[in-house]
Amino acid sequence: MKRTPAALWIWYRGTAFRGFQRQPEGPTVQEVLEDSLRKAGVPYPIMPAGRTDRGVHARMQVASVRLPPCYTSEMLSERLPPHLPADLGLCVARRPPEGFHAQWSARGKEYRYRVQLGGRVAEAWRPYVMEPELEPRLEGRVPTPERVAELLGAAVGCRDFRAFHENSSLCKPRTLESATLHALGGGLFEARLKGDGFGRYQVRYLVGSALLTAAGGLSEERYRAALDTGSSIPGLKAPAQGLLLWEVHYPADKDPFPPEERARPPRLPLEPPFLGPEEADAQAA
Repeated sequence: MKRTPAALWIWYRGTAFRGFQRQPEGPTVQEVLEDSLRKAGVPYPIMPAGRTDRGVHARMQVASVRLPPCYTSEMLSERLPPHLPADLGLCVARRPPEGFHAQWSARGKEYRYRVQLGGRVAEAWRPYVMEPELEPRLEGRVPTPERVAELLGAAVGCRDFRAFHENSSLCKPRTLESATLHALGGGLFEARLKGDGFGRYQVRYLVGSALLTAAGGLSEERYRAALDTGSSIPGLKAPAQGLLLWEVHYPADKDPFPPEERARPPRLPLEPPFLGPEEADAQAA
């Protein structure tokens, strides 16, 4: 009998893993997830929408997997969670539209980066936030949110971001659809970056270099030249702990997850680092 496809929406706290992709040193998200799937009766590998690096979190990571005959996505939604550790969870498993592939069907992603630009970091958020005053290259100066927002906004557009990602990533035009900064309260801010694709460490280099430029550690001329021409700069790679893969986007005819599910993700912990303004409002209500 033919195996049936399933699309998994998972979340994880990256501090518990050595990145997403399976490797000898482990534990990784892929290793733990595939081991848990075997315990739930699904002995097949997964194909993720992408890979996150060590220490990076995910509110919405998507993975394709094949299910054994007579095994449904609804069954998996109930059988898998008991086998998962505390820092990795399943929101839902769905039968995807015909031709769906977690990676190749994706049309874009949204990342969010949390940084403290005033006040003191709340203890619950400390493992998931960048504290600029702890970064030696920022020379103890916390840049203003207005200046950071301006510099992030300058990165929007279709361009070669080679100055803001690792050389191991393919150099090609990528479109950054939006890059905005939002206040979450108490001096905590969230940079939201949406695009059709990102090179390795691209979000961390963009946010870190905007912070460095806003603090006067890198000239705005060099920062903007790097955006416009790809010229190399001594950019700042912001630490992994502040980065969260927020959402993976698919065309409407390929998306396994309906809008109402995306708006209120089932089984997603309403606590840091997954607690955004919308979730906070819903929780308060």
